[in-house]
Amino acid sequence: MASIAPVTRDDYDDWLMLWNAYLVFYETTLDAETSSVTFQRLTDPEPPIHGAIARDDEGAAVGIVHWLTHPATWAKTDYCYLEDLYVRSDQRGTGIGKALIEHVRGWAERNGSAKVYWLTAESNTTARALYDRVSTRSGMIHYQIGL
Repeated sequence: MASIAPVTRDDYDDWLMLWNAYLVFYETTLDAETSSVTFQRLTDPEPPIHGAIARDDEGAAVGIVHWLTHPATWAKTDYCYLEDLYVRSDQRGTGIGKALIEHVRGWAERNGSAKVYWLTAESNTTARALYDRVSTRSGMIHYQIGL
């Protein structure tokens, strides 16, 4: 089974490989500076965004997850937003995605969050099958305005 640990500065090369694969999966690109800032945020001593990396028994990086918390109007405590979750394609279906979600859920519970929530693409059927097993769909529809 994979081990999961917080992302550290020593994880940069492995994190970047997984991060770039995640961006390819979602058919998007980011400039190198944005990726660099993201990694700096993840490894800050007081991280505004938290991250964990999953490694297989041989130590190879196989997945990443990023999350953050924010104040809520419908709860007295924060909500935890799971922003990014990626598992290498050859590792999907092995329990790593579920373990990464559980890692965030446990962190959020220990830190007093009222809930963990996330978004995914409607077309992401493989991940949605997992999400339907480990969570409840909210029925909400996501809208956004780019600035």
